Amino acid sequence: MLPSLSLVLGGAASGKSTFAEMLVIGSGRPRVYLATAQAFDSEMEDKIARHQELRGKGWRTIEEPLEIGRTLAGISGDNAVLIDCATMWLSNHLLAENDLTEAEAGLMAGLALSAAPVVIVSNEVGDSVVPENRLARKFQIEQGRLNQKLAAKADLVVNVIAGLPQVLKGTLP
Repeated sequence: MLPSLSLVLGGAASGKSTFAEMLVIGSGRPRVYLATAQAFDSEMEDKIARHQELRGKGWRTIEEPLEIGRTLAGISGDNAVLIDCATMWLSNHLLAENDLTEAEAGLMAGLALSAAPVVIVSNEVGDSVVPENRLARKFQIEQGRLNQKLAAKADLVVNVIAGLPQVLKGTLP
């Protein structure tokens, strides 16, 4: 049985999204894919299209770059939700110069009130070097902080490296 909140971490192209999708599929529930990415160029459009193709059919996709918490409130508890990903969500808020404390409070409230089990994907950025510019350093700090808060709330936390899951907290369903 899928826990109420699962966090799947990993680096870029680590296999974290594929693993998270398998968790949601394994729940046997109707699947909702809450997409946070925005396509501002053709490269990102291609990446989104590849993700959709690899994911396959059987998913109801909701594109929501900012208001995840509010969106979760409208999803029935019969479903299982995949949020892909917290990293893009945070980037969207940073680039929009939104109040991160307020945005995070909305996300955490939505997760706490969600009737459906949620699997959230996020990039682990702690293994990288200190970035050279202010915005990138702020992102790295905020992403690390967000990941820690999500991990504290989650019943299951998995780190994926080279497609291999390492359970950090909880037990795989």
